[in-house]
Amino acid sequence: MPHAQFDPTARQTLAVIAVDAKTRKDLSWQQLADAAGLSVAFVTAALLGQHALPETAAKAVAGLLDLDEDAVRLLQTVPTRGSIPGGIPTDPTIYRFHEMLQVYGTTLKALVHEQFGDGIISAINFKLDVRKVADPEGGERAVITLDGKYLPTRPF
Repeated sequence: MPHAQFDPTARQTLAVIAVDAKTRKDLSWQQLADAAGLSVAFVTAALLGQHALPETAAKAVAGLLDLDEDAVRLLQTVPTRGSIPGGIPTDPTIYRFHEMLQVYGTTLKALVHEQFGDGIISAINFKLDVRKVADPEGGERAVITLDGKYLPTRPF
């Protein structure tokens, strides 16, 4: 039976422990995802407290990180989502995403509604991918793909 958290504290504490174990063991997010048999974005988000893992994935990840049975059980609970407290984020990487939405949010909304109509893009039925590609002008570029199911608004 699925169980849900009502307070993010337990999952946040587990996230700190999991990241510490990942660092001590010199594991990558991709290695953890491979063990779980799920996407790197989903497993990373789960270990950071934003998703529940299926039992087999929770056990596989916990085994690599030397986490106990309590952690395995907690990794399977539905979390209270939201990893950024109120206000403008101060971490530079997260702030840049905030900035991108400040600059391009209304553009994205206008383009989505023009192409799809009134509705939203799901963050539940969703895929995320991050890739590093060479920049033809030198250096590297980040290619971030947000792939969510479109859910139309239905009058009632």
